[in-house]
Amino acid sequence: MVRPQSPQHEFDRQGKRALRVVVMGVSGCGKSEVGQRLAAHLHLPLVEGDEFHPSGNIEKMRQGLALTDDDRAGWLARLRDELAARPTGAVLTCSALKRSYRGILRQADAHLLFVHLQLSQEASLQRVASRPGHFYPPSLVASQFEALEDPSCEPGVITVDATMPLDEVVQQAIQQCVIDYD
Repeated sequence: MVRPQSPQHEFDRQGKRALRVVVMGVSGCGKSEVGQRLAAHLHLPLVEGDEFHPSGNIEKMRQGLALTDDDRAGWLARLRDELAARPTGAVLTCSALKRSYRGILRQADAHLLFVHLQLSQEASLQRVASRPGHFYPPSLVASQFEALEDPSCEPGVITVDATMPLDEVVQQAIQQCVIDYD
């Protein structure tokens, strides 16, 4: 397991600290698409959080069972370690619903930025229902909103209205990341 080693002291060739961003929010908010576009614009690798779920977590969600804090613990630790192992920075997609989950991810970088894609429960349900074949069923949407702890008062959090057109969501995320990074 990779442990963070003073990531706040990692700098690129121009002397700027590494930029690490978590695109977060409930299911259906657009984390993957926004994360891909943000990573491409910032010339950073994308770490797709869903790809790091253990098979037991995926199967549990497929069955319509919400994950517990214990289910997420190992997954969050892997994501933290992935971020810490990327000295030039990265964009991570991860629901990061609870403050404690975000705290685990912040262990990788004291300057970690979060882009919270804010969406109503109704909009989330509509979007999740329109994703045929995805492992995450619409029946679990309510559990995400029950678990969500509003991150807006935490440092390094950018909140973006996920109901805007995708290009606007991405542009707003880019602008805020650049402002907060500089």
